[in-house]
Parts: sequence; structure tokens; C-alpha cells
Amino acid sequence: MENLLRPLIVVGGSVVLTLAIGWATDLLLRKADARHHETPLWGLLRRGRIPYQLVLCAALLRGAYDEAQALEDHRAAVSRTLTLVLIGSTAWLVIRIAAAVVETSYTRYANARSHRDPARVRRVRTQVTLIRRVVSAIVGVVAVAAMLLTFPTFRAAGASLLASAGILGIVAGVAAQSTLGNMFAGLQIAFGDMVRIGDTVVVDGEWGTVEEITLTFLTVRTWDERRITMPVSYFTSKPFENWSRGTPQMTGIVYWHVDHTAPLDAMRDKLRDLLRACPAWDGRAFGLDVTDTTPSTLQVRGLVTAKDADDLWTVRVTVREQMIRWLADEHPYALPRVNTADAVLPPGRDGHRPARDGVPAQRRYHGSPRTER
Repeated sequence: MENLLRPLIVVGGSVVLTLAIGWATDLLLRKADARHHETPLWGLLRRGRIPYQLVLCAALLRGAYDEAQALEDHRAAVSRTLTLVLIGSTAWLVIRIAAAVVETSYTRYANARSHRDPARVRRVRTQVTLIRRVVSAIVGVVAVAAMLLTFPTFRAAGASLLASAGILGIVAGVAAQSTLGNMFAGLQIAFGDMVRIGDTVVVDGEWGTVEEITLTFLTVRTWDERRITMPVSYFTSKPFENWSRGTPQMTGIVYWHVDHTAPLDAMRDKLRDLLRACPAWDGRAFGLDVTDTTPSTLQVRGLVTAKDADDLWTVRVTVREQMIRWLADEHPYALPRVNTADAVLPPGRDGHRPARDGVPAQRRYHGSPRTER
């Protein structure tokens, strides 16, 4: 009976004690979170209650296992299993705590600077995201290495592996050249302020917003809600447009093709009225000029401004549509037309060309269309 009760008491006591400590800790964190609304640290720390309880339970069972005197024939296997659980749960807990601290620091910084310097906030957000991923990767690698070292076979093989570490390092470096290049490019993007989460970029002719940045790839969400995933090394080796670099204010142009008789002064006044009625226009500047001419049309360029790329798109499409509609309603003669006219014969040749197939020259050339575009 004693051999049966002792393991139950040890295991049951460890589980009950773990649940009690975990409940008390969670209660304290909830009270701290309710008392300090200005910081999300205590609420974020509550996300680590599961790995926290695993660490407690594994540590208690690992320390009290000798007192249980159970599974004597499998003592080594049970002890190694508890050690592996303890190492894995500890790494999990460290990652959760680090994420809570980093996220709290970023939240305080963002709340203080979100209105004054949003570009700087996006830059810090990118750095924080990549730092958290690096910390998670390092902790994970250390945890896996610690788990492997619990096996005597791996410890014995370590000495022989060290002898060939140089060759293996060269082979691994060549094999992982692309991966390592992307990882270093990700760090360069994070701390070089080249591109940040939330930036508006144009890559390979696609316009979109940077949605996610990792150590190896970057995701751009396009205007039509597609996702373009690209290696981060692209942004360190090829040119791209970053419309959010510096100030987000932008200047855009709108083109119209109109007839030579178009009322340009009236179009300038109408452009001003359209922009004043458009909420997306930031009021900085506007203009209307003739930039080119063809035999049948004038190319008119309208210049508009907006506070960011999204508003600029709205201003351009609004002005383009409403200007065309106004011209069609008020000045239809100003829209492009296809001009036709009778053919003009060379001087001195009228009425003197010979007839061909019974048709006089005057009748052959009279009324032939001449189309200009």
C-alpha cells in the first residue's frame, strides 16, 4: 500500500501545488493589470501562465521523483523526460516574458510618439518585430541544444564533430548562402530604416503596403488585397520606391486630352473648385498646364497634392472623372474630335489629271477623307 500511495502523493501533490501557485500568480497579475491600465505588461504576462505551470510541475516532479520510488526500472528514461519537459517549458516561458516586455516597451513608445512622428513609430515596430523573432530563434536553438546534450550519445559524438567543424562550416555556409544572406538582409532592413511595416512601396511595378517583415521574407499587400511575398534580399540589392520615406505627402498628376479650342482658363478655375470640394486634397498646391500638342489634341496636365498615397489616388481619380464630365456637359466642343476634310490637290494640278477607268481625276479625289488622331 505504501508503494502505491507514495507515487500518488508525490505526483498529486506536485500537480495540486502547481495549480495553486499558478492560480495565485494569475490572480496577482489580474489585479496588477486592473490597477495599472496605462501598461499592458501584466496582461501580456498572463499569456505565459501555461508554460509557467509546466515549469513548476516539471521542476517539482523532477525534484521529488526520488521520493516517489516509482518505475525504478525506468528511472533514467523518466528523469530524462522530465528534464526535456523542463527545458522546453522554460524556453517557452522565456519567449513569452521577452515578448511581453518588448511589446510593452513598444506600446509606451508608440503612445508617446504616434501623433508626432508616425514614421519613427513604424520603424521601431519593424525593429521590435525582428528583434523578437531573433530572440525566439536564439532561445529555441539553445533549448534544442540543451535537450540534445541530455543524451549521452550526443555528448560523446560532440568531440568527433568538433574535429570536422571547419569542413562542415564551409559546406553549411555554401549550402545556406541564400538563407544567411536573407537573414543578414532582414537585420539590415530593421536597423537601416530602408523599409518599415506600414510603408507604401512599389516593387516590380506593383503598388502596395508592407504588411509583414521577417528575417527571410517580406510581404506586400497590394491595393486589390493580393499578397506578394519577396525575399528581403531583394530590398537590399535592387531599387524600389518607398512612398512613405521621409514625409508621406505626395504630388500627383492627371492628364487630359482635349481639343485645341478647349477653354484652358475655365479648366483652371474648375480644377480649383473641384479640389476645394474634395476632402482628400491637402490644399498645398495645384496647377494646370499644356504639356504637349498633337495635330488634333492638346495634352493638359493637372497637378494635385495630398497628405499620403491613398488620398492622392482619391484626388486623381475624382478630378479626372469630374473634369471630363464638366467638359462634356458645359464645353462639349473641347473634347477630342476626329476631323475629316476633302483632299487638297497639289497647286496647278486641278482638272488636269487624266481620267482613269472612265472616272475623272476631280471625282476620284473629291470627298476622300483625311483622318487625324
